[in-house]
Amino acid sequence: MRAARLIKMVLLLQSRPSMTAAELARELEVSERTITRDAQALSEAGIPVYADRGRTGGYRLIGGYRTRLTGLARTEAEALFLSGVPGALRDMGLQDAASAARLKVSAALLPSLRDASLAAGQRFHLDAPAWFNEPETPELLPAIAEAVWDDRRIIAGYRRGTAEVERVLEPYGLVLKAGIWYLCARVPEPGQDGPRQDGPGPFRVYRIDRFTQLRPSAECFTREAGFDLSGFWAERAGQFARSILRAQAVVRLSPEGVRRLPYAVDPASARQALGGCGDPDGRGWVTVTLPVESEEVAHAQLTGLGPEVEVLSPAALRDRFAGDAVRLAALYRENAS
Repeated sequence: MRAARLIKMVLLLQSRPSMTAAELARELEVSERTITRDAQALSEAGIPVYADRGRTGGYRLIGGYRTRLTGLARTEAEALFLSGVPGALRDMGLQDAASAARLKVSAALLPSLRDASLAAGQRFHLDAPAWFNEPETPELLPAIAEAVWDDRRIIAGYRRGTAEVERVLEPYGLVLKAGIWYLCARVPEPGQDGPRQDGPGPFRVYRIDRFTQLRPSAECFTREAGFDLSGFWAERAGQFARSILRAQAVVRLSPEGVRRLPYAVDPASARQALGGCGDPDGRGWVTVTLPVESEEVAHAQLTGLGPEVEVLSPAALRDRFAGDAVRLAALYRENAS
């Protein structure tokens, strides 16, 4: 465990001019006191780790030292070949570049590890889109991806409902969710499409397939150093999920209904509802308050539970299910005769 940490510490210092004890402690998930002991151990082992004192001090490697501890273990090499998403790379126009990179990595590996790409490809495959969904690659995706890589502003036409608007955007990152591509971008200045003057504008999310036209700007932008794409997406996705659940339905569920509820509605909503339910009644049924998007959506989702659910409120939703039951009973009586 310690040997792996020492190797990682050397590689971190090799990749940066200097790092403070606090920075190393965060990266290695240890205390600053442990960093001090590790630095001393490396120095005693002949690794030229130097400590600069003072408020702006830190640790660094001196004399242009370069470690040769960069060989990959088999599991590391196999994980490397799993890190790409072939379909996404193809959509962004990076398939050739990714293929060339894999060939170069393979050529640099030890002979005993050169089958790592084949071994990984035979065992794992990522199919991002949902079932019964044939997503089309947005025509403008490669151009947007290029702007993301170059930190270049874009002037884009965007379809919003039946209207089309033009926006100047700073494209920060791309997200592929359930087969649909999204752009996380910032408007240069709140309420305007011109250059930013009064501080950063808001970050927003755009569906790539709704862009109608695109031209790169001659102007690049300075990327916000602390922007965390995965964290931003997680926050916005959570906000979106909560924003559409604007209504509630009170329902009774049989034990089988409890088991099937997460498959019929949003799993997070199901967990929230079941977490607040009371004790089961004499038949094992429980009453829960379920967040739903609308009466229409709740009707479509809960219909899949059949006789394992009883809607108690709202009254309009209960009446819809009662009407369904009457029609079903009549239908089966007719077929039975």
